[in-house]
Amino acid sequence: MAHLYVCSLEAMPDHVADLRPRYVVSLLQPSFQPPTPAGVTAADHHRAVLDDISSAEDGRILPEGSHMRALLDFFGSADPDESILIHCWAGISRSPAAALIALALESPGHEREAARSLRAAAPHAMPNYRLLALADEALGRGNALREAAREMGPPQMAVSAPHLVTLPRRLG
Repeated sequence: MAHLYVCSLEAMPDHVADLRPRYVVSLLQPSFQPPTPAGVTAADHHRAVLDDISSAEDGRILPEGSHMRALLDFFGSADPDESILIHCWAGISRSPAAALIALALESPGHEREAARSLRAAAPHAMPNYRLLALADEALGRGNALREAAREMGPPQMAVSAPHLVTLPRRLG
């Protein structure tokens, strides 16, 4: 079964080596973008160059519609029978948001179920609301992703982020 894996930048190389996902998504500012991991082709490594912010800040890269369109295109073109490893700096905000978006893309109308699955696997997750808003708009989902994420409740910040969060690529 294909999975979505979520982790931090620090843990990414070991997880790619151990799990051998076909695809990797890096959601980081330019100075932290890693090289394409061994065993992954450059075409199968999507780089979203953006900061973990929800509103404009001087000197930082606000996620925009073009970032979301590129991410959705990447997810949409990925073989559904292959796994995707998604990472950001800490595996807490950008990468869980991207995993939630990937689940919603694969399972339209199941945003709440996707959010419940994410919360169960990642008590620490705080999906970036800007990314969710952009996905809601691009997918024509109204506020479905943002509302589902709100229903997740607050993260358990006392829980340290695990090195790896595993979710199925498809719900149900």
